[in-house]
Amino acid sequence: PIRGLPFLVAVVAAGLACAPRPQLCEVAGAIMGTTYSVKVVTPKSLGTDARAALGQLVFGALSEVDRLMSTYREDSEISRFNRAPAGVPFALSAPTVEVLLISQQVSAESGGAFDVTVGPLVDAWGFGPDGRPAVPPPEDRLRELAASVGWQRLHLDPHLGTLTKESSATRCDLSAVAKGYAVDRAARALETAGYRDYMVEVGGEVRTGGLNDRRLPWAIAIENPIPGSSPIHRVLRLSGIGLATSGDYRNHYEIDGARYSHTIDPRTSRPLSNPPAAVSVLHESTAFADAYATALMVLGPEAGIALASERNLAAVFLVYQGEGVAEVTSPAFRAYLEAQPTEPSTDAPAPSAAAVRMGVG
Repeated sequence: PIRGLPFLVAVVAAGLACAPRPQLCEVAGAIMGTTYSVKVVTPKSLGTDARAALGQLVFGALSEVDRLMSTYREDSEISRFNRAPAGVPFALSAPTVEVLLISQQVSAESGGAFDVTVGPLVDAWGFGPDGRPAVPPPEDRLRELAASVGWQRLHLDPHLGTLTKESSATRCDLSAVAKGYAVDRAARALETAGYRDYMVEVGGEVRTGGLNDRRLPWAIAIENPIPGSSPIHRVLRLSGIGLATSGDYRNHYEIDGARYSHTIDPRTSRPLSNPPAAVSVLHESTAFADAYATALMVLGPEAGIALASERNLAAVFLVYQGEGVAEVTSPAFRAYLEAQPTEPSTDAPAPSAAAVRMGVG
């Protein structure tokens, strides 16, 4: 084998000139409470009708995921499940079952560090629609909420395509995996339509296929989280792989000098006390990368690298060190770096011209 706020990525078209030069076409828009950008490379420029068809293809793939899994929509499948009674199997579509299977697997592997039922705790700590509380939630309130939180309280039957919850107060929020899944769905739609060279980004989660218009793997730059520093921490060359990032530094608040992170540990019902700045994960499935990035963020560098090593995940932690950040990397990530192509001198990233938003989960 990278919930949240914007995280910067640079997508750089670079490589060797060829004749005739391949053409780059981009479609962009808004979906799932965030933005998306898709770039495809074609032998020649697309006409008006072809560009419109490309836009419809991408939007159709993304809007299906939004229709099924977005908690922004009262009519979505997952919102209807959240209103359903306990103990009654709720019929789900195949895509939602697929995302829940991914979620349950990562929850089990991470010992519950990833948990799609954590939403009530996120809201209680002031990172939901009601905003920040004047004081931290009291212990009795946290215990009450914890009784309805826990991935084991969800019972998925993938053969029947049903999901059952033990408590009516239990609800699912798939935002830490659904954006990555939407990226994969859009990439699949592009490949089915014959597009082999592409970059898909939804809320910062990225997947690439083939080569860019300069005939090199797509260059993706991960943001430096330190204000006032160079905006780029590292550039990765990606082809046929997904990248997702979970980050903390943009979304937190303080009460009486105590810092509260937007990343809640489902195991303790509390925000992370000393979180890394960000965690990025490479995986052939962007949905898995999305979920693993959140799990590793909660686990922290030591336990997170242990899990990444066990699962052969290419993961990099950015941890605060003095006035900057240091990298803590998994063996698979170091191996990926060693296999990166040598950069031509003319292939310097230009984030001011090619930056897109990257969501952090």
